[in-house]
Amino acid sequence: MKQLRPLFALMALLWAAPLVAAQEAPDLLTRWAEEPRAAYPVGEAELDDFEFVARPIVVFADGPSDPQFQRQMAFLAERIDDLAVRDVIVLIDTDPEARGPIRRSLRPRGFAVVLIGKDGRIAQRKPAPFTGRELIRAIDKLPLRQQEIRDANQPIDRAGAQALPTR
Repeated sequence: MKQLRPLFALMALLWAAPLVAAQEAPDLLTRWAEEPRAAYPVGEAELDDFEFVARPIVVFADGPSDPQFQRQMAFLAERIDDLAVRDVIVLIDTDPEARGPIRRSLRPRGFAVVLIGKDGRIAQRKPAPFTGRELIRAIDKLPLRQQEIRDANQPIDRAGAQALPTR
């Protein structure tokens, strides 16, 4: 039995190590909630992770030095505050060899920008950079965004509850 104790200790350590690592490294949504005005590498994230939480804008390129990628990132940086208000998370993938879940799902060829709605559907896909203005217009036309705008414009009664719409 004494010989098995080190084995049990090793098994417990191996079992707990991934849990400790997961607690130390915040996940992508947690990082985005803390800093919504940044761009994040897609890594092993999946589109389902963002459903009804955020609107991913995924920027694909064959490398970070791609001129279209650099232009797209500049366009996004110009309007990042407007995009943050619209719950946009900017995801970047500049490594075609990585073949993460999002790249496998969207199958880009070279440079591409993909806007995903909160409902998980592809709203826009373009093989050239979007200006910030184009993206904001596209987002504001999405059904869930329209609902958010209507909800924000609902009058609030004194008790704090939303008033029923009048006809």
